[in-house]
Formats: sequence, structure tokens, C-alpha cells
Amino acid sequence: MTQYTIAVFVGSLRRESINRKLAHAMATLAPPDFTFEQVQMDDLPLYNQDDDAHQVASVLRVKAEIGKAHGLLFITPEYNRSIPGVLKNAIDHASRPYGQSAWAGKPAGVLGASVGALGTALAQQHLRNVLAYLDVATLGQPEAFIHAKDDLFASDGSIGEASRKFLQGWMDHYVGWVRQHASDHAGGRRS
Repeated sequence: MTQYTIAVFVGSLRRESINRKLAHAMATLAPPDFTFEQVQMDDLPLYNQDDDAHQVASVLRVKAEIGKAHGLLFITPEYNRSIPGVLKNAIDHASRPYGQSAWAGKPAGVLGASVGALGTALAQQHLRNVLAYLDVATLGQPEAFIHAKDDLFASDGSIGEASRKFLQGWMDHYVGWVRQHASDHAGGRRS
């Protein structure tokens, strides 16, 4: 049985981040052949094109984690109606130097949670635009704009009963997306 490694990018550095909790809870909805590994981004310097020829160890580490992953999962909050700077910084680093992007061809899922009623809809759309340019095959449906209400998480940190069916359905689609993409590449096709 194939084991699938998923590189998870949580767009918040906050210790008690709703989206970090969501990342942990979503991983429990996946089948046992999927492993979710959160990628550390807090030690990346601000992107500067002058550094492309001599990328620092933290940037090379992130690019290696993307390279070994079978898929990507972006879980982002919404900052000022867009994606957080820490997430954009990681995306920019791993896309450089020009022509050596670590992102190209990877299948991805995008979701996020917010206490606001829009549930990160604008941040997700901005992120999808960036990922499209980077040739990341992003799952289009179902979308998941999660309004983080008190019952989003159960007391043990798992997804609460009110959201479990919807988010399990999202995870099932995502797992199928990654498997299909891996199958297409194994057969020499590009999705």
C-alpha cells in the first residue's frame, strides 16, 4: 500500500491558532495511508531575490519537504482580506530561483477557519490565484469556508459533531484528489 505524505502549511504562527487546531483535527479524518506533516515557516527570512543563488538552510528545508510530499494542504486564516505574510513569504521562497519552483505539479487542498462569518473566503481566493500561477493542482470543490463557532472542535480537539460530516466529505474529496494525481503521474500523464 502506498503511503502518502502531505506537507501542511498553516498560515498562522499563533500558539492557539484556530487554523493550527483545524490542521490537527483534519488529519484525523484522513485514512491511515495519509501522513500530515506541518511545515515550519517561522524561521524563514523575508524573501529577497538577492538571496536566490544562496538560499539559507531553512528555505532549503522547506523546499525539500515540498519535494518529498505527495500533496499539499494549505490551512489559512484571513488577515486584512488576504493571506498572511508568513504564508506568502514561504510560497515566494519555495518558488525561487526562477525556473526552480518546488510547487509545480503538486496537488493541493485549501481551507481555513475564522471567527468571522466569511470564514477566510477572500484569503482562500487570493491563495488559489497564487497557486494557479505556480502550477499547483488545487482541488476546486468542495470549498470550505469555515466559521469557527464554539462547537467547531470537540473537547478532545477533534472536529465537532456539527461540522464532522461536511469536513469528512471535504477530506474524502481531497484524498481522492491526491490519489488521482499520484496515479496520473505514475502512468506518465500530467493532470
